[in-house]
Amino acid sequence: MLRVGIVGCGNIASVLASTMEKMQDEVRIEAVASRSLEKAQEFAGKYGVQKAYGSYAELYRDSDVDLVYVAVPHSHHHAVIMEALEHGKNILSEKAFTVNEAEAREVFRKAEEKGCFVGEAIWTRYMPSRFMIREAIDAGKIGRVTSISANLGYKISHKERIQDPRLAGGALLDIGIYPLNFALMAMGDDTITCMAGLCVKGETGVDMSDNMTLTFQSGVTASISADAEAVTDRKGWIYGTEGSIEVINVNNPERINIYSADRSPVLRESLEITHEISGYEYEIRSASAAIRAGKKEPDEMPWSETLRVMRLMDTFRKVWGIKLGSEIE
Repeated sequence: MLRVGIVGCGNIASVLASTMEKMQDEVRIEAVASRSLEKAQEFAGKYGVQKAYGSYAELYRDSDVDLVYVAVPHSHHHAVIMEALEHGKNILSEKAFTVNEAEAREVFRKAEEKGCFVGEAIWTRYMPSRFMIREAIDAGKIGRVTSISANLGYKISHKERIQDPRLAGGALLDIGIYPLNFALMAMGDDTITCMAGLCVKGETGVDMSDNMTLTFQSGVTASISADAEAVTDRKGWIYGTEGSIEVINVNNPERINIYSADRSPVLRESLEITHEISGYEYEIRSASAAIRAGKKEPDEMPWSETLRVMRLMDTFRKVWGIKLGSEIE
């Protein structure tokens, strides 16, 4: 039985808790912590959690907690993870894993030193849909992949976490990370040889919309966009010489459609995606299995991939002149 301590009591923590309520044979919420004891107690009462702490440190000191799930704003991930690791806790942290690659590398060095599991909880990496898409490509259902497009947009520019650069705001780290991961998952180990990108900034200097292009060694190009001011169709497309794959909602895939290569494409196959619970169950099971096996990182999102994603986002932000979180003097 994996015993989880949740740090943070926001929306993601609530979805996570309601998911784990339905996984009682596999996992138990051992404790919850917030900087407000009242908020932690309210959360604990809602989800039947026995222990509520008014500080994160109290949760880290709880010997009954096997895994700490980090559900605070990503500007605070590095500090929270590092302190939890000092107490020898295994970690599963929401995306974006940290503000930048340097912070992520420091986390992984500490995890090696302490012998702890650390994983980035970007849920699309763990979902069955990820493997269904990969299997379709590997089976040659669309021939040789030639190009990819993916977009994600929500009207969230008014939210403090998006507006405030000190909270590591902007579209890229919050939503752009999903279509970026979509393209990387489709391309596997293929090396990126060229990248370019543009953004439009808001009043606070963070990116409100992004357009990015990646070119891979195989010759595949990926066009990626994110928009924090408008709702987009959220689709991902993988085009090949013998057809194409359409993924409805790259943030939480709902359906995979496979088309022919005809000028007027014919739908060959349609796969509806359903989750056992909410979609969070897969990352929790992955972390549990890895910890039982003595692994330090999840197979679905190894440290090398977290570092690659952070490095790509760092590069775009450097070109755009955007500093976030701990980077701000």
